[in-house]
Amino acid sequence: MLVKKYGNRRLYDTDESRYITLEELADAIRRGAEPRVVDAKTNEDLTHATLAQILVEGRGAGRLLPSPLLVQLVRLGDDALAEFFGRYVTWALEVYLQVKGGAVALGQISPFGGLVGGLGRVMPGFGGFGGMPAPMPPMPPMPPMTPPPPAPPPTAAAPHADDLAALRRELEALKREVGGARGKKKR
Repeated sequence: MLVKKYGNRRLYDTDESRYITLEELADAIRRGAEPRVVDAKTNEDLTHATLAQILVEGRGAGRLLPSPLLVQLVRLGDDALAEFFGRYVTWALEVYLQVKGGAVALGQISPFGGLVGGLGRVMPGFGGFGGMPAPMPPMPPMPPMTPPPPAPPPTAAAPHADDLAALRRELEALKREVGGARGKKKR
């Protein structure tokens, strides 16, 4: 499917010889079309940008992502951002599809029916036949993240700043403790 994108953001489906909306393009993709979107004047490939636009604008993916994650993604350098989306999002989608597909397949033969689907959501990896976990691809190593900005010093206007600082220290100690416990389990 070849789609030409004009300067006014209009999309022209050359197969159907008509203008289409972003949602119509998304529907065609859901039905199995393999689109190639090009700039009408320069023939520059705009497929990636258009697919991202469908996800962010048409499907509202931007609303689904928490603001702190979006801030971190903006802070990432281009290489780290490309690695994050190229590796980790792809990995997460593969795991999700394996778990979902396994739970659906098992649910069709299980006397518990919907219970298995619920277990697949609660216990990732539960989805193989006979209750055996489906093998999941190993998670790639995490890229370095930009540390959050330091907390502002307590002021007279913030009487609970000391309490907040104490809670932050406690949270960091718990994170270290949980991280250590996970490391011991993997060995």
